[in-house]
Amino acid sequence: MTPTSIPAPPVAVDVAVVLTAIIRSEADGGGYSASIPALPGCHTQGETLDEVRANLREAAEGWLAVAHEDGLTREAAGEAS
Repeated sequence: MTPTSIPAPPVAVDVAVVLTAIIRSEADGGGYSASIPALPGCHTQGETLDEVRANLREAAEGWLAVAHEDGLTREAAGEAS
């Protein structure tokens, strides 16, 4: 029987991250659009500044979750990240 390595279980750690967002007022339709330059493709919008801030947080969390899952998928497939 060949010994198999058992992967260590994942460890969840909460980490505070500070990201800079660019928020633009939308003159035509009102409201705001926003993006986080450090996270390519991370864009959102909202009717108020409070709404766009909440949407930015949700968009960044989603972006980071997908990036994390993608990295784990590539590792499992034996690809370099």
